[in-house]
Amino acid sequence: MSEELTLEERKVIYRARRGLKEIDVYFDPYVRNHYLSAEAAEKALFAELVDQEDPDLLDWFMEVSEPPKPELKTFILKLKHYVHG
Repeated sequence: MSEELTLEERKVIYRARRGLKEIDVYFDPYVRNHYLSAEAAEKALFAELVDQEDPDLLDWFMEVSEPPKPELKTFILKLKHYVHG
């Protein structure tokens, strides 16, 4: 991440640090390995995801409930695939 980051990228990366192990296990690897090289649409989707409240994120990642948008559910599955294969 040594390249020049935009202000929006910096904000998203900062907001992605949750301090909650159950969320960080998915967000951290994505930020380190995929976020900066992602297409604009995927970056926007990740930004929308990190704007959500922790209890909602936990429910969505643990599949207790579903996100309000199918795109978020698909993206969560993608993040889980990055971690669990």
